Amino acid sequence: MSVFVDKDTRVLVQGITGKEGSFWTKHMIGLGTNVVAGVTPGKEGQVIENVKVFNTVRRAMHECGANASVLFVPPAFAKDAVFEALDSGIKKIVVIAEGVPVHDAMQIRTGSRSVGAMVIGGNTSGVITPEVSMMGIFPYWIKRVYKKGSIGVITRSGSLTNEVTAMVVKAGFGVSSLIGIGGDSVPCTRFAEVLPLFERDNCTDALVMIGELGGTMEEEVAEEIKSRRFTKPVIAFIAGRTAPIGKRMGHAGAIATAGKGTVAGKIGALSKAGALVADRPSQVGELLKTCLN
Repeated sequence: MSVFVDKDTRVLVQGITGKEGSFWTKHMIGLGTNVVAGVTPGKEGQVIENVKVFNTVRRAMHECGANASVLFVPPAFAKDAVFEALDSGIKKIVVIAEGVPVHDAMQIRTGSRSVGAMVIGGNTSGVITPEVSMMGIFPYWIKRVYKKGSIGVITRSGSLTNEVTAMVVKAGFGVSSLIGIGGDSVPCTRFAEVLPLFERDNCTDALVMIGELGGTMEEEVAEEIKSRRFTKPVIAFIAGRTAPIGKRMGHAGAIATAGKGTVAGKIGALSKAGALVADRPSQVGELLKTCLN
């Protein structure tokens, strides 16, 4: 079972006529994703990868129907695009763009939660169910990384995702579902908020979390484990161990300030809650074996 996108999910692509939108639409379809329509204002009538393009989400919904949308639009346009999708009744949305303005991201988060929708991103690779479907920009054709299996993955990092997931596969496992929460300073959905999806998923035996310095999302996961609201084994890798306080490392949200959001603090909280924490990505597979074999 998939926790977010499967072969029956009817996916809309907002921004489908752009360079990235058209390129990744081709690859999403190549994996098996059911892309039913695209939207770009002023481009109705065009066809991209045999997918019809409409001017508005409402027009696309009327003609083709959809229950999920992935956005390939610039960060400044992300908020309007998300609210157009929400207004049309779409409850699953992925925002690929990096650098969505902070106040826009806060409004997206508040607006989506008020109608029971889930928005993943921004600054994310998206969501993938290996060998089934995806909403995003994963190089799924790399079989040593994206293999179907029973390990859930949640992550703040795109490149580290490939490295850590390769260790999962090397250890003899595969991935049930992978959700890229994203690296912007205000994620529209937080780690702890996707845990119930994996807790309910009968196809997920354990969870790998790829975190990094900054913020409190990893500590919130520790609280979920500690309170037994999430009961499956958790293996964590936290990036940014050598980052100095006050120095941003890569992502906008990857910064420890005033002694908060440090890697040491996150490792301490997770270890105390019962999660296993890898010192290096290469240890993730071995720790999974410890839990599951």
